[in-house]
Amino acid sequence: MRTEPRTRASDGERDGVVHRLQQAFADGRLGSAEMEERVERALTARFHGDLLPLVADLPNALDHPDSPNSSDDVLRLTSGGRIRRSGDWQVPRVLSVESEYGGVRLDLSRALVRHPEIDIRLRLPYGSATILLPPGATANTDGVRTVWGSVTCALPGRAHPGRLHVRVTGELEYGRLRVRTSHLRPGTRR
Repeated sequence: MRTEPRTRASDGERDGVVHRLQQAFADGRLGSAEMEERVERALTARFHGDLLPLVADLPNALDHPDSPNSSDDVLRLTSGGRIRRSGDWQVPRVLSVESEYGGVRLDLSRALVRHPEIDIRLRLPYGSATILLPPGATANTDGVRTVWGSVTCALPGRAHPGRLHVRVTGELEYGRLRVRTSHLRPGTRR
């Protein structure tokens, strides 16, 4: 953010600061109350000078190892058939999933998710997908395109500070996408 302090801030710049604050919270650099206060100030900021102090004591996002620009934090899952992930697995910042004919089931309810926001990109020409999230998570599926399929999301679509937010994008030409909270209680087996 290298602009004049009296230049008006854009929605994208405010969102970028909010993301950095949420990442700092996930990294343990900010407590919940401090993160919420800073997020509120970021969302109401009018000028760059209002945003700068909110992140001045945090590492630069480009230097941060968990930055979404890091190639180590993108996982590509490809298959001609089924793709399944569940249990104790590490979820990257970006998850790219491609399956020509099979179904996809991604269960994040017991997974290690280090990021406050993750992106799941789907390419399923003839397959369907189910994404299970932990309680309290939110999900936005507005970026999913279907031809003959359907998209059902039973979760709030707007991100909330301190909670996991998942953005799902991509194409399901003939399949369906379901995003919901896992019904399992902690410690319960399938």
